[in-house]
Amino acid sequence: MESTVNHEEHQARKPEKRIPPEPRNGIDTPALFATIGAVKDKPELGRFQFRATNRWIRGTQSRTRIEAFHGAGGEHVHARDFEYDGDHPTVLCGGDAAPTPVEFLLHALVTCLTAGIGNIAAARGVTLHEVQSTIRGDMDVRGILGLSDEVRNGYERIRVDFEISGDAPPEKLRAIVEQSKARSAVFDVISGQVPVEVNVSAA
Repeated sequence: MESTVNHEEHQARKPEKRIPPEPRNGIDTPALFATIGAVKDKPELGRFQFRATNRWIRGTQSRTRIEAFHGAGGEHVHARDFEYDGDHPTVLCGGDAAPTPVEFLLHALVTCLTAGIGNIAAARGVTLHEVQSTIRGDMDVRGILGLSDEVRNGYERIRVDFEISGDAPPEKLRAIVEQSKARSAVFDVISGQVPVEVNVSAA
């Protein structure tokens, strides 16, 4: 009798077989979990440095080139070169040849959040049908024009409105967006206090 009980307890304690994750939402989910596992085992693989160079063109216009980056224990290059111009609109004395830097910031935030939604949904076994968003940033330019010390130089408020649908209840979809916000690198940068060092070599 005792051996039967022990056998039943042993059966109850056997871990459930985990079903390997499948690619979902265009995310290579097995690779995602493998990456998480590799960094968990070797935390030094999680150290990354992203780099870019910028050159002034004329007026308020400049061009940024995204460089190779370091991460996962080595150097990496992107599949192709990426270059982006930045400018000011004519109403702010620019040539309006490209989006403003603060508009690029909105792009960085919303794309970071959306990428997180795709990853997290895939990891949780949720198939997304559609994800759309509108992002707005309110600012008072009296700060950057040097007309007031009582307003911020940057955004006073940023608002992102998501519309999301998938094969999961609304509360689970909302939880995915919240988790993306909690894990977003760009959200952390703009809502926290990241030390920024500016060095100058003048000739």
